Amino acid sequence: MVVVINLHKRFDLGPLRYLLSSHCSNYLPWVPIDTSHQGVVAWQAGVLAFYPCTGFPALFFHCLAGSQTAEAEQWFCEAGALACCLPAAMHSLVFLCAQKVVSHHSTVRGALEFIPKELYPVLFKAAFMDKRTLVLQDLVQTWPFPVLSFQKLLRKCQHCDRALLQEKPNKLCVQTVILGVVAYLNEALEDRLHSQSKRQRLQVLDMTGLQDDGIDQGPESMSLWSRTVTLAKACIDVSKHQSKCTKRTSKRRKGPYSSSVALPPPQPVAVEVHVDLFVNSTSYGVLKDALQNNANSMLRLKCRDFRAEELPIASTVGLLEFLDPTGVRQVDLRFNNLGLSGLRVILPHMAKFTNLVSLKLPYSNIDVRRLSAGMEGSLHYFATQLSRLSCLKELNLGSSRLSGKLRQLLGDLQGPLESLELAFCYLLPNDLAYLSQSLHTPTLKKLDLSGNNLSDSLLQPFQHLLEEASSSLLHLDIMECRLMDIHLESLLPALCRCSQLRYLGVFGNPLSTRGLKNLLQRTMGLLYLQLVIYPYPVDCYSENLPWPPTSSNLLNGSVDEEKFSRVSAELQQMLLTASRTDAVWTTNLCRHNTLDYFNL
Repeated sequence: MVVVINLHKRFDLGPLRYLLSSHCSNYLPWVPIDTSHQGVVAWQAGVLAFYPCTGFPALFFHCLAGSQTAEAEQWFCEAGALACCLPAAMHSLVFLCAQKVVSHHSTVRGALEFIPKELYPVLFKAAFMDKRTLVLQDLVQTWPFPVLSFQKLLRKCQHCDRALLQEKPNKLCVQTVILGVVAYLNEALEDRLHSQSKRQRLQVLDMTGLQDDGIDQGPESMSLWSRTVTLAKACIDVSKHQSKCTKRTSKRRKGPYSSSVALPPPQPVAVEVHVDLFVNSTSYGVLKDALQNNANSMLRLKCRDFRAEELPIASTVGLLEFLDPTGVRQVDLRFNNLGLSGLRVILPHMAKFTNLVSLKLPYSNIDVRRLSAGMEGSLHYFATQLSRLSCLKELNLGSSRLSGKLRQLLGDLQGPLESLELAFCYLLPNDLAYLSQSLHTPTLKKLDLSGNNLSDSLLQPFQHLLEEASSSLLHLDIMECRLMDIHLESLLPALCRCSQLRYLGVFGNPLSTRGLKNLLQRTMGLLYLQLVIYPYPVDCYSENLPWPPTSSNLLNGSVDEEKFSRVSAELQQMLLTASRTDAVWTTNLCRHNTLDYFNL
């Protein structure tokens, strides 16, 4: 447990020193490690004391266990101190104290070099959460560890149960972290210029994992596109400053009188930024400039997930060539109008990504329904290039017209897929028949067949596919598949065998209130099912809804909000009665956008 002491007046450290030595034998006496006109900072075996002379109340961190806690609190109360206690489910007292510390920038800056490095992570999270950008930049610039990882620092932790990593990142805070790294590198450059050698501290800035669902980006949040541009500009600025310093250093190394006098070359300093990148035609130029100088820059981008939209083939290939082949985990190319001819150019450049797990090619304008002889060769070449991706686990070919060609595309892959997205792909029964018998089905965790008509000839093959994938399936999307109550009824036995299922998307299907209640009741036994995105019931639409309605009719039709509110309340009551309030049933598609294969 942690006890925080907030002293509102000067306090004699003698009794506290006595407490630690007499009641906590594992602690040594207090040792002041800095004294100045600003105050006293002391650190001893898990205890930080900041004792200013004026204005700022003293703060103490103290870690105690078991019965020692009661003794400490009793003594502090007798001493006139105020002991603060917060519920464990909120913030620990260490975090409360950290928030107080980061609220006083000038005081923290003066004491930063004396604060133990073990406190940097909690101070970073407190400063990021409270938007204390001045303190945040100082923390980054003096970061004592080799790695500064957003995933580790902003997740739920023992001191703060708020997972900032799952929230949209604050623009000012992200920009401040980048500025802090740039300032750290500029300082290192100046030290090298003056032949002052310091051991490099920060080596890796890991900015992966920040949220970006592409919607509802407020003025205070920072999208993936904006982060990409900001980082690219920072890399360019560092490279320019580095070039200037190199020229100055070169002149100094020659000596004032003779070119034969040479100073020893300084040790190189660099920070590698692990990051997800999103580029389009607007940001292409600045990202290209940053990546071109990547190998020699002190600020180097190492891409994990690469996403490009609406880029010409040559531009896409150029950027792929600049990426570090060992770091790329996912390539997402969409709305690029590539077609089979474009993919024939791009796919060979993917083979160098030896750790590529996920390839997304939605909206690539692939149509295999009427292929010329030349295009048959392109399809075969495309399949051959896919088979060279030995680590591939996720494939998205959404909105491609793949009728009857699924075996040819997936049959030669070296290993089984775990995520397959084939939305709006005009699939035929033989496609699903192949898939249900393939090596992929027993390992599938995520399957998206949205937009394919499962109400007719695909219904039975899909039912068989569900049965084969039931032991592994976690995520199933069958939105806008023209499924009515009668079709869903025939699928329910296979669906209920998917014992690991966590997510089900049935939005955009013409289901009635009765059909939805039946679905809820029958799937109640799927204990891991946490999220269901369901459609507005057809009986909640106005009377002029065509029958059978198309997806467009359902999306654009007029819903009676009063009727739907009653249905929604009834569904929630069914969940409550069954003690399944952990499950979310909603019509909100925004929930769907946050789901990702890597988070399954």
